[in-house]
Amino acid sequence: MSVTLDEILMELKTLLRPEQFNDYCPNGLQVEGRRLVNRMVSGVTACQALIDRAIAAEADLLLVHHGYFWRGEDAAVTGIKKTRIQSLLEHDISLLAYHLPLDAHAELGNNAQLGKLLGFTTTGDIGKQNNHSIGLTGSLEESISGAALAALIETRLGRAPMHIAGSDREIGTVAWCTGGAQNYIELAVKAGVDAYITGEVSEQTVHIARETGIHFYAAGHHATERYGVQAVAAHLVARFGLQHQFIDIDNPV
Repeated sequence: MSVTLDEILMELKTLLRPEQFNDYCPNGLQVEGRRLVNRMVSGVTACQALIDRAIAAEADLLLVHHGYFWRGEDAAVTGIKKTRIQSLLEHDISLLAYHLPLDAHAELGNNAQLGKLLGFTTTGDIGKQNNHSIGLTGSLEESISGAALAALIETRLGRAPMHIAGSDREIGTVAWCTGGAQNYIELAVKAGVDAYITGEVSEQTVHIARETGIHFYAAGHHATERYGVQAVAAHLVARFGLQHQFIDIDNPV
């Protein structure tokens, strides 16, 4: 079943409300392709490997979390940026990218989907942007050790997280924010939770965890952000009957 690109854009505008976010990149249509869409590929980042797979799949549209034109980058269309955009244009594939709106959606977003995957009960958040949660808090069914939570994360995400045990206390409450949100550890400390989960780690994050007694987990930027784009794509499939394939281009970070 084909649907117009404009219909998809309007559906995602209504669903994700990108205009409500002060983001680091443009959200929505970044590269325009053919007007009718039947086949959609989704993935985390619009790297060349994902574009090549989308071309092979004869996709009309590529939906990602990490697209192009980030704030502060060189605006010139040269090098790998030129090659990527040229590949999309030559094959008439539209690129749709949603960054913070895809992180924050209360049901389909990266944070909501990660919490669901790990079996947490959401209880609140650790901050807001324009009334959208930038990170969530939650609870476990029963308290477990720091090592047990690390094992749970490894089982569900398919990779072992870096675990900094700030203390030996058991974990009953957690906060989490996907991607490169290690600096939010101090918000998690203020929230009074036992553990904080994100994608990446910085040098100072280790000291904060040790000095405040919180358990910290760096579970992978890519690994924690594979789920929102799949949930949004599934929404579009249900709404429009599109053919869809999620393609995971693995990234150890």
